[in-house]
Amino acid sequence: MMKIPVVNTAAVTLVLGGAASGKSRFAQGLAERQPGSLLYVATAQAGDDEMAARIARHQQARGERWHTLEAPRDLTVVIPAAVGYGAVLVDCVTLWLSNLLLAGESPEHVWPAVDAFLAVLAGLPAPLILVSNEVGQGIVPEHALARIFRDLAGQVNQRLAARADSVWLVTAGIPLQLK
Repeated sequence: MMKIPVVNTAAVTLVLGGAASGKSRFAQGLAERQPGSLLYVATAQAGDDEMAARIARHQQARGERWHTLEAPRDLTVVIPAAVGYGAVLVDCVTLWLSNLLLAGESPEHVWPAVDAFLAVLAGLPAPLILVSNEVGQGIVPEHALARIFRDLAGQVNQRLAARADSVWLVTAGIPLQLK
């Protein structure tokens, strides 16, 4: 069982990891260390049965303290929605980026959404925990869109990490604090 640290009030925490690394479970544990009701900001969309099942598993893993806000493409809604919550968990940044790209946005058009999200973080009323995939540690993708996504996700993760008060990398269920 991984040890979950206490997150500072009104802090931004970024949790990175690969697929099925335990990053979402770790991030949920960070949020649950905070008092009061908790807000889960879901960026996933159930485009098929397998994704619907994944979403259902994540929902079942959260208890009664959790409220859900679906925000597949606009994360600026997080800040006004966060008022009154003990912590906010956004899961996940890479699905948000994927949603933007698949909605027809070019990488150049994704950056204003990223900039807008970073700008509203100054008004953060509760601890914010962001989950994102570390997708750049594998082979170079064969297809152009996959390479664009990999590069965009890496660049966005770097910007979020620079803004975050703490950054964690989770591998094989083991969290390592980077910042």
